[in-house]
Order: sequence, then structure tokens, then C-alpha cells
Amino acid sequence: MRNPAGLSPVVAGAWRLADWQWTPQQRLAWIEGNADIGVTSIDHADADGSHGVERLLGEALALRPALRRQLQLVGTCRLRSAHTAATDLRGSVDGTLQALGTDHLDLLLIHLPAAPADMHAVADAVAAEAAGLRRAGKLRHLGVGNTTPAPLAALHQRLPLATHQVELSPLQQRALHDGTLGQCQALGLQPMAWAPLAGGRLFTGQDAIACRLRTTLEHLAAQRGINITTLAIAWVLAHPSQPMPVLGSRRIGVAQDALAARAVPLDAATWQQISAAGSAPA
Repeated sequence: MRNPAGLSPVVAGAWRLADWQWTPQQRLAWIEGNADIGVTSIDHADADGSHGVERLLGEALALRPALRRQLQLVGTCRLRSAHTAATDLRGSVDGTLQALGTDHLDLLLIHLPAAPADMHAVADAVAAEAAGLRRAGKLRHLGVGNTTPAPLAALHQRLPLATHQVELSPLQQRALHDGTLGQCQALGLQPMAWAPLAGGRLFTGQDAIACRLRTTLEHLAAQRGINITTLAIAWVLAHPSQPMPVLGSRRIGVAQDALAARAVPLDAATWQQISAAGSAPA
């Protein structure tokens, strides 16, 4: 798979940064701690357009400006319609750059309009505006988030995309079955997998499926001398499209466990065992 945006094998998700109520120095320590172990990509996930998380990151990066050169910063833009796509894109990039205090964004993930829209018109507007932002040096790469195969194909024809960010975990396997990951593999797009630990449900969920999966993971992880975080991420990485996990954890150790998963090959039988444990009965 190609990774034109140069993202790190594991991406740090910052969408909970405000909830952690950290000082700028603590935020900087989190960024530095991730970078020290090779997690140099940060996904802001400010999909609501408020730029709140980006301002918090910008405050931290201002304490050590040289650190920006080591990082790949990932933003999000939600498009409202085909008519507003160009202004939505331009406003999102400019707002993000101002909030972060930087001159360029390494990757922008666009979320397509929720209402029915002419995807070819959306694609034309996005391609034209993104080309201008690239020429201005403000945007290096464009991707999509949480879309379906047809709109992605329309966009990719007009402006080659860098990635597709989708939800994927042993407890959320929709992208395996609806053609999303198959399309990524066919197009050579390395996807990003958000919530690969199911937002913590994998560890604390009390529903029957979560409990069954946790029991399975604990048994298989013990056999391999690893923890269930590493095994769950290994399950994600085992897909041929080679997803990059996006981890929204305040603990650097979780990122270390995820990186360790790259050295944990899963045979088909084990992968299927985990898949079955995390799936609802047919």
C-alpha cells in the first residue's frame, strides 16, 4: 500500500484532548512522548468546525516550534453541499492553520455531505479548490473519512486521494463487509482505522459480544505473551489493506502496545477466531 502523506504506522488521535484538561506543557509532553516512539502523526478530528482541539495543540506546539518539522498534522472538514464544498474546504484549511499556528496541513480528511448530493459536482469543486490550496502551500494531501465506495471513486478520479479513514475494530467490522477496505486495497490506498479498540468497549464493555471477545483475546494473548491491546491491533493490521490505527489515548503506553503489534503475525484461523468472537450472531 502507498502512504503518500507519510503518516506514522500508528496515528495519535487528539479528539479527546479537551476532556483531558491538560496544561499546554502537559499537551506538549504528550506530543513529544508519542514522537519519541515514532508516532509522529496527529489527527485533530475537529469535525464540528470549532477548531477547539487544534487551538489546544497549537498552544502546545508554540512552546517548541521546531517540533512541527517532525510531525504530520491531520485535519478534518465537513462539507455541507456541492454548492458550498469549495468555501467549506477553504474555510476549514484556513481556520485549522490559524488555530495550529502553522503554515501547512499535511493531510485533510473530508466528510461528504450528509444530505443527498451530486457526487460528481462535489468532486469537481473539491478537486479545484484543493489544487489551489496545494499551489499556495497550505495543503499537501487530501483524504476522505467514513464514506462509501461510490463517492470515493468519484473523488479519486478527479483528485487522487491519500487515504480513507474508517471505523474498524474486532467489535466494528462493517468496513470489512461493505466493500470499503476492498476498494482501498484495489486502489492502493492505505486506510486509517479509527476506534481500533472500540472506544474502550473492548476492555470495559459488559454486553455479551464484548465479554465474549475479551475472553477470546485474553486467551489468545496469553498464549503469545502479549496483552490484548497488542493483539486487537494486530487483528486490524492483518487486513491486506494495511490499516493505520488511530488511537485516542492519553497514555503513551497504549501507542507502544499498538506499535508492538507490527511484530505479531496472525494466521488466518486466529484472525477468523477473533472476528467471530467480535461479531453478532448471524
